[in-house]
Amino acid sequence: MGLGSTAKKIQTLSESAEAMYKQVQQLQQRIVNLEGEVDDTHDTVKRLDHQVTEQRALLLAIAEEQGLDADAILADAAIDDADEPETAPDPDDPEASEDASTDEREESEDATAD
Repeated sequence: MGLGSTAKKIQTLSESAEAMYKQVQQLQQRIVNLEGEVDDTHDTVKRLDHQVTEQRALLLAIAEEQGLDADAILADAAIDDADEPETAPDPDDPEASEDASTDEREESEDATAD
């Protein structure tokens, strides 16, 4: 093995190391950007939660002022939500499809038992 061959291998190794270093730097930058986005999202969620809390307090005060039973209205809304049919399971969610297949098996077992 000559020096030329060794030099070429070292050059190839050096180029690979540089490419990997650039990739690591890009990944670090992406992580920093994602951390910033997560922080921004967290702040937005906190702000929205605070606004919803304020709006709920206002609506309860208005309902009380109008002589409405806010607790009864909320209970009726919860019942209406419970009465709505479930949406179809997400085919990309393995847990949802597993639950659906379990439900289907139970229904078919109940039908054959009758």
